[in-house]
Amino acid sequence: MKATNMTNSSNISEQLLGLTDQHIHYFEQTHQQGTQQYTQQEIPQPPNSKRLGIHHLMLTDFQALVTSAAEVDIEIEIASGFRSFERQLQLWNNKFTGKTPLKNLAGAQVNITQLSDYEIVEAIMLYSALPGASRHHWGCDIDIYAPNLLMGRALQLEPWEYDKSGPMAKLTTWLTENAGKFGFYFPYDSFKGGIAAEPWHLSYAPLAKKYQATFSLEELRQCLLLTDIEGKEAIIDNLSALVNRFINNVNSYD
Repeated sequence: MKATNMTNSSNISEQLLGLTDQHIHYFEQTHQQGTQQYTQQEIPQPPNSKRLGIHHLMLTDFQALVTSAAEVDIEIEIASGFRSFERQLQLWNNKFTGKTPLKNLAGAQVNITQLSDYEIVEAIMLYSALPGASRHHWGCDIDIYAPNLLMGRALQLEPWEYDKSGPMAKLTTWLTENAGKFGFYFPYDSFKGGIAAEPWHLSYAPLAKKYQATFSLEELRQCLLLTDIEGKEAIIDNLSALVNRFINNVNSYD
């Protein structure tokens, strides 16, 4: 694991809020004889690009992680990497308005017509971050899976897939034993009363620790005030409590 120096500190706030992708390395994932090939994309990526992106300063360690896993026949791919503020806002508004269904911890669909605006906010944040507060904005947090372990099945990104009897069990075991060697850890290793457990979510500690330490509640508040986000009043009125419960309430890297 290499020492990481976050450059361009003048736009760290924009990186935290997902308002820039200048820190992101874009690539396409292609399997080739059991290894991943990463192609630099130097042209600007459109907002709805299907290409994936991660922080350019974690690329080397992520490639090392992938290569090591491939040695035991685990082909790691990214299901979700960098996500812009605009994309996170779209996801949020679709969930708040019911275009995208919400689920509770038991996996049952939530009837949002019976909830107050604040209760809808809580229900969304169980699985989705506020725009401007998603760790995916940072580029050093990724959702991963191993397509060769799915045996032709579609990935759902649900906890049961990563349990000991699920198709991703081998990946989970390997990551538990090896992710830390490359600087990665699980920020959502278990449910702590905020965000649900996400066994697929890896965070690159050398960068994530610095981003988390730089996070500003007031900058997030000002950003959201200027945004056409559903449930804005409920969010702003309870932002401090939401930050403590869902944003700061995560596993730390030892």
